Amino acid sequence: MNLTHPISSIGELIGDPSRAAMLIALLGAKDLSAGDLARVAGASPQSASAHLSKLVDGGLLTSRSEGRNRYYRISKPEVVHALEALGAIATAPSLAHVVRSPADLDLCRARSCYDHLAGQLGVAITEKLETLKVIQAGSGRDYAIGSRGTKWFANLEIDAGALQSARRKFARRCLDWTERKPHLAGALGAALFDRMIASGWLARRRDTRALRVTERGARELRARFGLNI
Repeated sequence: MNLTHPISSIGELIGDPSRAAMLIALLGAKDLSAGDLARVAGASPQSASAHLSKLVDGGLLTSRSEGRNRYYRISKPEVVHALEALGAIATAPSLAHVVRSPADLDLCRARSCYDHLAGQLGVAITEKLETLKVIQAGSGRDYAIGSRGTKWFANLEIDAGALQSARRKFARRCLDWTERKPHLAGALGAALFDRMIASGWLARRRDTRALRVTERGARELRARFGLNI
């Protein structure tokens, strides 16, 4: 660890293409085995093991053993925010003539950013929550509960007051790497995303972070946010 400029040590960890691929794969909030991550990175088992050890030692990942397998996950929400922000810096603004694959378009529309909602849908919902005074700008990169927020979230069986007293950051601006605008993260963002999944508004797509809006979800998004999906 470079104690004078510690950001350089983290940059070195993330900067390797194989390790970057592993970190991005883990943004789906699902624990992945060393074998899964080796395939994602296109690395041999031995090389993948070395990469994963560095990521764990650097504090970016945690691991657990289950039988003969070892599983990995991102260590803390700050790592997720950093990866999204770096994605926004590293990705050039989209141009009209650039042709995106269907898979890329799905990720841009709606995806999980670890435990909260991102993409066009995540940004649109966050903007509507501000307009409706459900959340409002707080200090720094935080959101605060708005004048209508406690009741609005209670209607979704989300106790905003309890989340405010939890150890985790209550509500954060997470810079969306495809939209270059903030979406809602933190404990509140995670609770809202969990509710949308549990209520059947959103459905996960197989082997991707992309999400599908269900028919019920389209109705709810139109009624609650005025969004036509």
